Amino acid sequence: MTGPEPLACTLEALVERTRALVVPGERRLLGLTGAPGAGKSTVAAHLAGALGPLAVLVPMDGFHLAGSVLARLGRAGRKGAPDTFDDAGYAALLRRLRAADPRETVYAPEYRREMEEPIGSAVAVGPEVALVITEGNYLLLETDAWPRARALLDAVWFLAPDDAVRRERLKRRHEAFGKSPEAAARWTLGSDQRNADLVAATRTRADAVIRLA
Repeated sequence: MTGPEPLACTLEALVERTRALVVPGERRLLGLTGAPGAGKSTVAAHLAGALGPLAVLVPMDGFHLAGSVLARLGRAGRKGAPDTFDDAGYAALLRRLRAADPRETVYAPEYRREMEEPIGSAVAVGPEVALVITEGNYLLLETDAWPRARALLDAVWFLAPDDAVRRERLKRRHEAFGKSPEAAARWTLGSDQRNADLVAATRTRADAVIRLA
């Protein structure tokens, strides 16, 4: 596999790398991607928290299609695949965030795992925010509207933990949100792994590949 060589760094070093993206008077967008269970949500939340009011986290997962829509489309059994998201809506939101109108607060959706549903207008991005951090599986995908989203990001970093660690982390997360150990294992090795294989193929297009120490 070609592309950037993995960069081993601590979380603290990644915070400083993120801080270096901030330019006073400008709005910048950073994307974190990687396979399911790579730690994107946790790392993105830490980076946003470390930068305080300068940064806000706007996850791609807020653009999950609602469960009722997935059921109608026959896609509920593979929730998390690229066509179970409103990719064009995500790209449109990034365009608004990029514009950084000094008079406007933009409200973004978020995904509630305890409900397994997206919630609209849950994240406020005020005009004072210098860096929007977004995370999701498909930021580097080259189909449908995903390239439009990528074009609006200043940088995309690919998180690449050990694969066995990633799968175990994902299985535990499924269990924490109510799946039995057997169902969690099936989902991790089935739908999640198919999505992980798809995401792995996008790694070569990342600006950096990060392996956290």
